[in-house]
Amino acid sequence: MSTQQPIRVLLADDQRLVRSAFAMLVDTAPDMEVVGEAGTGRQAVELARTARADLVVMDIRMPDLDGIEATQRIAADEDMAGVKVLVLTTYDTDEYVIDALRAGASGFLVKDTRPAALLEAIRTIAAGEALLSPGPTSRLIARVLRAPRADIPASFVTNGLAVLSVRERQVLTLVARGLNNAEVGDVLGLSPLTAKTHVSRIMGKLCARDRVQLVIAAYEAGLVSPGSAPGGAPGNGVRPS
Repeated sequence: MSTQQPIRVLLADDQRLVRSAFAMLVDTAPDMEVVGEAGTGRQAVELARTARADLVVMDIRMPDLDGIEATQRIAADEDMAGVKVLVLTTYDTDEYVIDALRAGASGFLVKDTRPAALLEAIRTIAAGEALLSPGPTSRLIARVLRAPRADIPASFVTNGLAVLSVRERQVLTLVARGLNNAEVGDVLGLSPLTAKTHVSRIMGKLCARDRVQLVIAAYEAGLVSPGSAPGGAPGNGVRPS
């Protein structure tokens, strides 16, 4: 029997029926548990701290404090440094995606997502990965970079990519194209654990909060560009070895 602790999930949505439906879904997963429900953004921030949540499924449009502001407060609070946010909303627009990612969210899904996909998204984000698919990533990150407040990792601002090894640049390029750790490993001939170790080291060197910031840094550095081939296509210095 696994001794791994279940993922502690907080559900934030202003509609009680929606919260109840999500709670029933999450509770069907043996590796997750619902530790609280919030009907406003302010309640979400408070419960994220007091309920010791690992991840918040956050609606955008809520009373008192919207989901974007609530996400920003959670991300900025050192006492909640380990709390991840998955934004789940009816409104699938570029503006909402950009605002959510800039605020500190690690992923974005619309509410008509299949139940199994939502559970997998929770697992992905709780494991420290960003939920960014290759298709919309280039379009959205390009818009973030044109905006006046691009969310660039602290170390990148002063050092650029000079602190990274050649292999780490290869890994970063693939992460920016939307690949997860296993897929990065497949392209570069590494085990998923080794790929994960490289990603962790890159985040440490660039002082990046999460993989979203790594993606933005890669685009800012020119390692990848909007419209470049997704997945493991060779290019931009990525060569399996």
